[in-house]
Amino acid sequence: MSETVLAKQTLEEICRAGFEKAVCQVSNDELHELQSENGEINLFRTNFETDIRLSGIRDQRRASLGVNKTDKATIGNAIDELKAMAEGANADPAFDIAAAQPADIFSAGPDEPDYDLMYDRLKEVQNYVADAYPILNLRSVGITYFKRRSCLVNSNDVQFESVRAQYRVSVSFSSKDGLATSSMMYIGYSRYHLDDPLKNTVNLDALFQQSTEQIKTEHLPGKFVGDLVIAPTCLSSFLGFLTARIGDAPMISGTSVYKDKLNEQVASDVLTLHSAPVSDEICSGYWVTGDGYKAENSTIIDKGKLNSYLLGLYGANKTGLSRAVNGGGCYIVEPGEHRFEQIINQVEQGILINRFSGGRPNDRGDFSGIAKNSYYIKDGKIQFPIRETTVSGNMIELLQSIQSVSSERLDSGSSVFPWVRVCGITAS
Repeated sequence: MSETVLAKQTLEEICRAGFEKAVCQVSNDELHELQSENGEINLFRTNFETDIRLSGIRDQRRASLGVNKTDKATIGNAIDELKAMAEGANADPAFDIAAAQPADIFSAGPDEPDYDLMYDRLKEVQNYVADAYPILNLRSVGITYFKRRSCLVNSNDVQFESVRAQYRVSVSFSSKDGLATSSMMYIGYSRYHLDDPLKNTVNLDALFQQSTEQIKTEHLPGKFVGDLVIAPTCLSSFLGFLTARIGDAPMISGTSVYKDKLNEQVASDVLTLHSAPVSDEICSGYWVTGDGYKAENSTIIDKGKLNSYLLGLYGANKTGLSRAVNGGGCYIVEPGEHRFEQIINQVEQGILINRFSGGRPNDRGDFSGIAKNSYYIKDGKIQFPIRETTVSGNMIELLQSIQSVSSERLDSGSSVFPWVRVCGITAS
């Protein structure tokens, strides 16, 4: 039975159970994974899984759940459970489902996995590392072909069908020379094809080189307040403070520091941030929002000004503000005017941070965490790899203090990020 037929049949059953509004999404996932650990290929597996998401609104009470079996008994029991959940839920007039829209079909990516190329790319990177970086250990390399077929329908005659297939690559590594070791580094990305060697993608070869350098680290000369050059590999850790606080929960509760800041300057004017789930630059995007609307690209920050909140249908109904045209994620930062080398040259004293490990900032934006796989910068030059170093500051001020954005960017398949230089960060 196709996803569309099963979704429509299940939707009819939800409505017959007494729900005034209903949504059903059926997804079939197909996974083909090839993986190596410590230089040896040790896993090849294929997996198929079906997931059904059911949601209904009855007397302004909403319930939702998921099952991974498609037989009539399982679906029937799930609908009975859905009814019980709705009866015990609190009523809220803000609950709703997506309005009627023209039906649409979306597709992207290769129809079938290329097993030979998956194997060749994995062996290629193993051989390259063995020759070029003999002290580097590829802890794990995984290449996965992932395809999802999906259909979403609701009782307002919404019907969206989609097929997306892509290759997902993950690499984790560290270096060791005698007793000296570097901190583990991880990077992942996705592509519709495997045309390029892994080492030529997402700055991976440079990260390999840095890992071999990082077996010998030094302490900072002393505590200082200076610049932080944030690499694309960890930029989401810093942008995430803002994007997490313009969604439903903080906006509804009124705790967001960005409440009532629409169209106001919340970041440096050199920062422009898009959420682009249907962009050609993003292969791990989405065509349909979690609320059931056809997704569109949007600009969240336009030259430092907050251009849009990330409110879903429920959040928009609760706050009286506009629903966002997408659900966030798939972020693209516009490139700047300076090359990476020029940005480093601008730093009097600071840190190039490749990986950030820290807890969540508090509601005021204060944060503290550890800079890993990182470097000390002095007088416009990268000096040496540093031992794990504490960096602290305030996220609100950090976004406002952005001095420069690189012209080079890294495309991970789920984001396109540059290097970003901020000031006023405490390092110790």
